[in-house]
Amino acid sequence: MTDSLLDIARLGGTTMGTTWSVSLVAPRQRDLHPLHAGIQARLDEVVAQMSTWETRSNLSRYNSADAGQWCTLPNETRKVVVCAQAIAAASDGAFDPTIGPLVALWGFGAHAGERRQPDAATLQATRERCGWQRLQWRGNALLQPGGLVLDLSAIAKGFGVDHVAAWLRDQGIAAALIEVGGELAGYGRKPDGQPWRVLVESAPEEDAHTETPPRVLALDGKAVATSGDRWHQYQTDGEAYSHSLDPRSGRPVRQVAAAVTVVADDAMHADAWATALTVLGHEQGMALAEREGLAVRYLQRAPEGPREFLSSAFQRLLDGQDA
Repeated sequence: MTDSLLDIARLGGTTMGTTWSVSLVAPRQRDLHPLHAGIQARLDEVVAQMSTWETRSNLSRYNSADAGQWCTLPNETRKVVVCAQAIAAASDGAFDPTIGPLVALWGFGAHAGERRQPDAATLQATRERCGWQRLQWRGNALLQPGGLVLDLSAIAKGFGVDHVAAWLRDQGIAAALIEVGGELAGYGRKPDGQPWRVLVESAPEEDAHTETPPRVLALDGKAVATSGDRWHQYQTDGEAYSHSLDPRSGRPVRQVAAAVTVVADDAMHADAWATALTVLGHEQGMALAEREGLAVRYLQRAPEGPREFLSSAFQRLLDGQDA
């Protein structure tokens, strides 16, 4: 089939409290309705398994299970939790999928409490309910030790992107760019032979005077995720609280970077690492990125305007595209 018979089709919808969009290369005569329905179905599967907002999801049933119960989870959920455990270990707990009680305590998530700073005793008691080290597997069954509340919101959207990409490949779609709530993955080439190109998150609009150059990434078998200080925060008593919680202290992260972008082989890892590195901050985060070989870009606020920090692996991506 010649390239002249191929077009870029664009599909979209809603999922996980946000939107999804897919650009894909397909023959002009192909019926797109089954593809749209299939994409939505794959994302609905992720919600049915991993949502904390859906009381009948696999994750919600685990979270409400009695102490000592072994809960069998679907293969996809197990894959996500195991990945979260690995990143929790590699980041020394800066990422923790058992952070659910703290998320609610600080006024975020499906079970948010009153948005106010908790007292020290309540914070300590809530922290004691968390801890990724408490997760124990027996095959596909996960032990509920009592009071453990999984929250996969910092990794599930990324997995959703990968889930859709894998399904599209199975449907014979040779090239696609998939986006769910800002998490992206691309594979294959457009009809003109060019890869999918995306602009990396820049500084907020009020910092538009920055001299930091725009960063464009080619996504051919790569995924990109960005976290930062303009998502989900609130103010109370004159103080701003970020949705980025440090599991190690149980408190919101102070001085969150304007943007932390991670490029990885899949969106699940990019999504989770973006959260972990936001919690760590650019100094510790960049040290970890170099140690783990992660492609990371920090955009850090400064009085003179945002400052950019690139890991070696991220710089190599840019150099490779310029070659």
